[in-house]
Amino acid sequence: MRIAYLDCFAGISGDMFLGALLDAGVDPNILHEAVAALNLNATLKIEKVDRSGISSTKVHVYEGSNLAEANTNQTPTEDHTHQHTHTHQHHPKTQHQHKVGHTHEHNHTHGRSLTVIRDLINAASLHPTVKQTAIHTFELLGTSEAKIHNVPIEEIHFHEVGAVDAIVDIVASSAGIHALAIDKWFSSPLNVGGGMVDCAHGRFPVPAPATADLLRGLPTYSAHIETELVTPTGAALIRALAPTFGQQPAMRVEHIGYGAGTRNPQDFPNVLRLSIGEAENSDHPKHAPSKHHAQDAQTVTVLETALDDLSPQILAYVSETALAQGALDVMLTPVIMKKGRPGTLLTVLCNPSDSPALQQLILRETSTLGLRIRQDSRVCVDRHHAHVTTTYGDIRVKIGTLNGQECNIAPEFEDCRAAATKHNVPLKLVQQAAIAAYLK
Repeated sequence: MRIAYLDCFAGISGDMFLGALLDAGVDPNILHEAVAALNLNATLKIEKVDRSGISSTKVHVYEGSNLAEANTNQTPTEDHTHQHTHTHQHHPKTQHQHKVGHTHEHNHTHGRSLTVIRDLINAASLHPTVKQTAIHTFELLGTSEAKIHNVPIEEIHFHEVGAVDAIVDIVASSAGIHALAIDKWFSSPLNVGGGMVDCAHGRFPVPAPATADLLRGLPTYSAHIETELVTPTGAALIRALAPTFGQQPAMRVEHIGYGAGTRNPQDFPNVLRLSIGEAENSDHPKHAPSKHHAQDAQTVTVLETALDDLSPQILAYVSETALAQGALDVMLTPVIMKKGRPGTLLTVLCNPSDSPALQQLILRETSTLGLRIRQDSRVCVDRHHAHVTTTYGDIRVKIGTLNGQECNIAPEFEDCRAAATKHNVPLKLVQQAAIAAYLK
């Protein structure tokens, strides 16, 4: 099983994640093509830099010939020769101000709404999985902002995270994630840094409100440096990846990448380390897992409620939103309720860390007066991906293995759907071609 481990001892941001992907071997052309597909007149500049003696990859985003980076992860504790503050005069809005030069104000009359960003990504010629990951990441950001401002999510207008550099960071990161085809992500606890950060509504302790909400339920700590280390974009990406947190699992590391942040503080390597390799398996008895080992046995939270007075349109909306917010699965089951009324049993399966946000979603958006919440154990087969070439293009195939033996082969639906649409052929033919190519 192919796994990846993020070592977030210096936090995480969008540009650090992009740099780590590239440094670990992702083809730069994949990221360049994803950025070009957005039609934002944006480009990436990639360079090698030194961060406290560590050679790392730094990614800069350009809009036309100008540097587009908002440097949202800089704080007043940094040493700049001059300071430049953009104060947005628009409510509701995202949390951070930009701090990149000498002091004066720029009034921005608008930011990009979630609908605009979603349409922008959907219109791009990107793989469906890339679009899904990018939109999910923005929806996570929007949900946190909406909660902080107490407004509907569609009323949120993103400023910093709706700027060109943040859109590029998220979409390019999504393309890199798709290219790696990692079966399972892992991460260390997140160092959020310390001190104070200038936000749109004043100074707040690190992490800023939106970042803090995105990190709810995740393991975090503050150490080593008085500055903001986890940006809203970085927090949303880590939430979208939904990694297992803890020490690095037993693995045979094949690639290591270091992604550089903008700052270069003394005696503190401001980098994100990404390790990619194969999970240690039963071929090595010393590390052989037990029958229900950590990769297979998982604890999940189940949220459940029965509804007999809610529109099917709202039920569908809640299901889609729950999946966008990280639910592992959503089920709608027809049931007969009291007084013979037909109803729907809504069941949401999620990671325990995502449970609070999903509870709020269900209580806010449906007519229920309460939820049943329980912790269940589930056992999963090991999974990995293979790429096969068919007459309809390259298709990813998901392979399930049990005790080292293949027990399930399934072409990725989104890959097959995209190929069927492109070649105007029945979807089932693409699926059959992918299975046949794998079996050969």
